Amino acid sequence: MITKVLEAGNHTATIHFILLGFPTRPSFQLFLFFVFLATYLLTLLENALIILAIRGDRQLHKPMYFFLSHLSFLEMWYVTVISPKMLVDFLSHDKTISFNGCMTQLYFFVTFVCTEYLLLAVMAFDRHVAICKPLRYPVIVTNQLCGTLAGGCWLCGLTTATIKMVFIARLHYCGKPHINHYFCDISPLLSIPCEDPSQAERVDFFLALVVIAIPLCVVVASYATILSAVLRIPSSQGRQKAFSTCASHLTVVILFYSTTLFTYARPKLMYTYSSNKAVSVLYTVIVPLLNPIIYCLRNREVKAALKKTVLCKGSRSRGDVALSN
Repeated sequence: MITKVLEAGNHTATIHFILLGFPTRPSFQLFLFFVFLATYLLTLLENALIILAIRGDRQLHKPMYFFLSHLSFLEMWYVTVISPKMLVDFLSHDKTISFNGCMTQLYFFVTFVCTEYLLLAVMAFDRHVAICKPLRYPVIVTNQLCGTLAGGCWLCGLTTATIKMVFIARLHYCGKPHINHYFCDISPLLSIPCEDPSQAERVDFFLALVVIAIPLCVVVASYATILSAVLRIPSSQGRQKAFSTCASHLTVVILFYSTTLFTYARPKLMYTYSSNKAVSVLYTVIVPLLNPIIYCLRNREVKAALKKTVLCKGSRSRGDVALSN
């Protein structure tokens, strides 16, 4: 394959990258293709069902489920940014990705990751108000506040991604560099330019700490006050009921934050490609698959709404067939 190159100053700037992906035997590549394809389709189905259930059931028209629908919508696009290209590479010997395609993938991936950090923090704040200030909850968490918080999460995610891309996309990459990853991630990209990437690394590390640390502080503070409030409840049944309302969210927070903290909130000297790939699979493939399951298993209202949604869809399809006959 002939790669076109552009002259940029004294550097040779490439317009293609090669994603190394998972270097395994062809037979195992085919196995991985079917595993990740099933995971991707199941993730889309789960999150789509949650969105439909929340929109279709009036009992779920509450702030907590409003934020959950945003999380499901986000994760549908989050996995779509990564999985299709990865699936194609499993079946193809040509693992190239264009410079513009790589930067576009990176931009949206960073946007969705940063937005999810903030959205999980907002959901923790919502649970804090619901448990610690239940009588004032309808006054504090209004529809207007929910819309503002959700919009702010998306805006901050887009802004953070834009700032990072300003520093990363202007770096010069010589020839046809290899990215030791299965998608265009920040750390592998910053290890291959033919100029000093230290400025971009500092900006990336600082923004990663800010985007992770501030939401993490909100989550920790929210759950510290929640735990204190729950322990003051006299009956064990009341404590169990209060904790069950936030157990699923806490599980999701731990899964997402622990895996992404390992990848993004550490210096370059601690970076290893093999461990990064393995952990990246967790938060780009496994966690989006598990999140809807965690929320459904721990939440009776969501399970009931999903049953209604599935049964209604099934009865409508049978009715349409009967009418056509």
